Amino acid sequence: MFDLFRSRDKAVRYLLGGLLGLVALSMVITLIPGFGAASRTPDQVVAQVGSDPITVREVQSTLQGMLRNKSIPAETVQLYVPQLVDQMINERALAFEAKRMGFEVSESETANAIRSILTQLFPNGQFNKQIYERFLAEQGLTIPEFESNIAKNLLVLKLRNIALEGVVVSPQEVEREYNRRNDKVKLEYVVFDPSKLANDISVTKEEELDYFNKNRGRFMRNERRSFDILTADEAKVAASLDIPEADLRKAYDANKDKYRIPERVHVRHILVSTMNKPKEEQAKLEAKAADLLKQIRNGGDFAELAKKNSDDPGSAQKGGDLGWVTRGQMVKPFEDATFSLKPKEISNLVKTQYGVHIVQALEKEEARLKPFEEVKADIASGLKKQMVFDRMQSMADQARAALQKDPKQAEQIAQKFNLSSQHVTSHGPNESIPELGTSHEIDAAVAPLKVNEVSPVFQIGANKLAVAVEAGIEPVRQGDFAEMEPDVKKQLIREKADKLAQQKTAEITAKLRAGGTDLAALSKSLKLDLRTTSPFNSEGAADGIGPAAYLAEAFTKPVGGMVGPLTVDGKVFYCKVVEKIPADMTKFADQREDMLIALKKRKAAERKELFEDGLVTALVKQGKVKKYPEVIQRLSSTYRS
Repeated sequence: MFDLFRSRDKAVRYLLGGLLGLVALSMVITLIPGFGAASRTPDQVVAQVGSDPITVREVQSTLQGMLRNKSIPAETVQLYVPQLVDQMINERALAFEAKRMGFEVSESETANAIRSILTQLFPNGQFNKQIYERFLAEQGLTIPEFESNIAKNLLVLKLRNIALEGVVVSPQEVEREYNRRNDKVKLEYVVFDPSKLANDISVTKEEELDYFNKNRGRFMRNERRSFDILTADEAKVAASLDIPEADLRKAYDANKDKYRIPERVHVRHILVSTMNKPKEEQAKLEAKAADLLKQIRNGGDFAELAKKNSDDPGSAQKGGDLGWVTRGQMVKPFEDATFSLKPKEISNLVKTQYGVHIVQALEKEEARLKPFEEVKADIASGLKKQMVFDRMQSMADQARAALQKDPKQAEQIAQKFNLSSQHVTSHGPNESIPELGTSHEIDAAVAPLKVNEVSPVFQIGANKLAVAVEAGIEPVRQGDFAEMEPDVKKQLIREKADKLAQQKTAEITAKLRAGGTDLAALSKSLKLDLRTTSPFNSEGAADGIGPAAYLAEAFTKPVGGMVGPLTVDGKVFYCKVVEKIPADMTKFADQREDMLIALKKRKAAERKELFEDGLVTALVKQGKVKKYPEVIQRLSSTYRS
């Protein structure tokens, strides 16, 4: 069973990703305590909470997990490092304070938490210690480490719950929130798009050259790299795997229960519901069902009668079709009737707790074992999925070892290990590579390499492993006009367009000030379209403009009030409030509970932030929390590329 965690099948990867995400993100701070404790030195510690150090390695491991799960973009890692360290300090500080205040977590609480987080490790509700150990080992954890982390996080939750008790929301606050969400406004507006101005701008070669000479510092040619990249593709590797038929038969014999099909019936029905109906109506409803059965037996169209008369909303529009069913899926009277019918046979009236049914068996299949030949391809596919990643990893690792010995033989090494090979010349960041496209993973892998240096094996997208060897580096330099001309032209046109846009904005603003709020006259004089939005609330969107968050000012203005100039997605809007529609208070009672819960959550989040910030500040003053900015800065700088 545990082999499924090594599978490259997408569904399994997503399942595992979600599972690990739950563990890693809810416990991102404490997943790897004590890692490398024996070799810690001051320059490996980013912070200290009590006697518990937070190490560089812990931060790096957490970041790697977040990058694998795509929780953060690779290009923002450098900026995220200080925030992550602060989060780790907050979590450790809460656990430290909880212990100091005497909070405890029992073994049963820890066990229940683990069971709820790692449900996949408890097949049929039974604990499997071997699966548990192997799963944690793949994450670099021992059972004591992991269970200690769970206990710490439960301590944190207990302390947070105490801090957040007693959040109070007044009736006036709930009503204000209801009004804020449901008050609506309607706007009239004109818009112009500065980007269209660029379409009418032309520049001469002389202008471009003059602009280039005056702004040479803006036109630097970025560092460019040439390298060989060898890739192992999941589909290609899977196609190369040949599993002997004897192994396929062995897998078939070991998993025959998986290929057993129980007795099943393709069935449809018409339901005349009697649930929650008065007793005096029961006879009338049964008579209706009897009449429908009579129509069917006299040649009536079962599907059409089901669409018009069946009270089962899930199947009525499909002509009553329930698809294939097996025993145990239906209530007993319905099941007995279904499995007693022959194909095409129609039942008498069948009574269940739901009402009166007319049942027809369309097709019927007896229980059987799928023969080996029928499932052979599926077995091969499943076994390949289990094998392919290990094979890819092995191929890439061997190719990397060979490249380290002879970095100039990339093509020959690729052929030897059945990998794809490509020589990339003069490549810049974020540029596309034939067959591989634009890849941040490739850019990040080659950025720190020196000539003839080989990268670690890294992943590209969801289904490729790669290794790169640096072939040449062109340093950053001043670009010459010929090679930078496209950039010069684009930048010069953009500057001219920006100036025109500023002039246009000033012109519109001046006309509005001179002529009041007559947007119709303004649109006519400037040849701009005059548009009107539908009414919208503060959590909706304004037609043609965008989210209401951009237009918060409109909800505070009176009818006739102006909003703007407002820039959204590069376009400039001038708006006028033409109607204000108060919230419908007749619906307040229905939404009051939701409003109350939302306000409590908001207040709780604010209180949580204040509580945790205050706690950390107090522990810093007491000397219980120490932070080492120079180590954090040094760690952050390692992600600069």
